[in-house]
Amino acid sequence: MKDISTLFKNNREWARQVEEETPGFFKKLSRQNPKYLWIGCSDSRVPANQITGLLPGEVFVHRNISNQVINTDMNLMCVLQYAIEILRVKHIIVCGHYGCGGITAVMKNRTSGLLEHWLENVKAAVPAHKKITHNKMCELNVIKQVENLSHNTIVQKAWRQKRKLYIHGWIYSVSDGLIRDLKIMQKGPPARTLQHAPRQKG
Repeated sequence: MKDISTLFKNNREWARQVEEETPGFFKKLSRQNPKYLWIGCSDSRVPANQITGLLPGEVFVHRNISNQVINTDMNLMCVLQYAIEILRVKHIIVCGHYGCGGITAVMKNRTSGLLEHWLENVKAAVPAHKKITHNKMCELNVIKQVENLSHNTIVQKAWRQKRKLYIHGWIYSVSDGLIRDLKIMQKGPPARTLQHAPRQKG
């Protein structure tokens, strides 16, 4: 159980360090007031707070395999409703990443069981008649999820109420630690299907 006890030790050191650098920090966290909802991949290499330089309390986070937006996923739908109607976030960020294991599994046809069902959205994001790179497929997946989100009833309701709510599609590179904007921001009901993002290197 040494591995687990190390986590508690790390936590105590982290809490001590934070309180030392910012006295009263944890008392201020009694009420969260984030501006951002992050919908990202469960991949352990893509922690939302760290890669955006945000502190605890500044971003509301939902993560799943390959950052999917599926309207029958009650977990995500509850997170989405809470973020929009209770926390009143202003920005929703869908962030995928290059080197995504879920994308790789789809491309190599190695999905089965629940995972195959979960990643149906990924398959739908890719033109079947075209050869495509892994990086491009990661981008197309983000674009598909932003499109799904822009048609979501909870999001649409906020827009009908004239709420300032922006949806962003980003991609993160594990190899250099940088986030790239796919330039597909939505701030109201889409007039048409989102266009494919420009090809990234790799």
